[in-house]
Amino acid sequence: MSTRKLAIMTMFVAIAVAGSAFVSFPAGIARAYPIQHAVNVLAAIMLGPIPALTIAFVTGLVRLLTGTGSLLAFPGGMIGAYLAGVMYKRFGKTAFAAIGEVIGTGFIAPLFAVPYAKILMGTTVTTFFFVPPFLISSFSGAALGLLLAARLQHTTVGKKLGTLE
Repeated sequence: MSTRKLAIMTMFVAIAVAGSAFVSFPAGIARAYPIQHAVNVLAAIMLGPIPALTIAFVTGLVRLLTGTGSLLAFPGGMIGAYLAGVMYKRFGKTAFAAIGEVIGTGFIAPLFAVPYAKILMGTTVTTFFFVPPFLISSFSGAALGLLLAARLQHTTVGKKLGTLE
């Protein structure tokens, strides 16, 4: 992995951590952090599935250690980021990265969140308890990520970033 790619991954983590401190809104039982999902979409497009998953993991870890996030950031962010990268790699269209983020975070992550929350957080809730907030958060962030990706494609920096994978 190149130093340049690692530096860009670090910048994505910083943007996601800082963005979550300033941009969030209530979504049912949880808070929605759309910047994390926008970063997931951009990282999936520009860097691929494994770097996107790594960025989501490190972001969740930093947010957990600084008290600005919860344990639910891990399944939510990581699954969505990875599926966004896989979908973009498979179909080559930015819309598929956003769809992968929404499906991964909004529908698949809640399946992992139930046993995860029971074991690590001591809660006993069903999958449907997590679907609405995860879906709201991922949809709003994926839409923002799509908008940013479309804007970045028309810049010199965006064209260079797109060749990193």
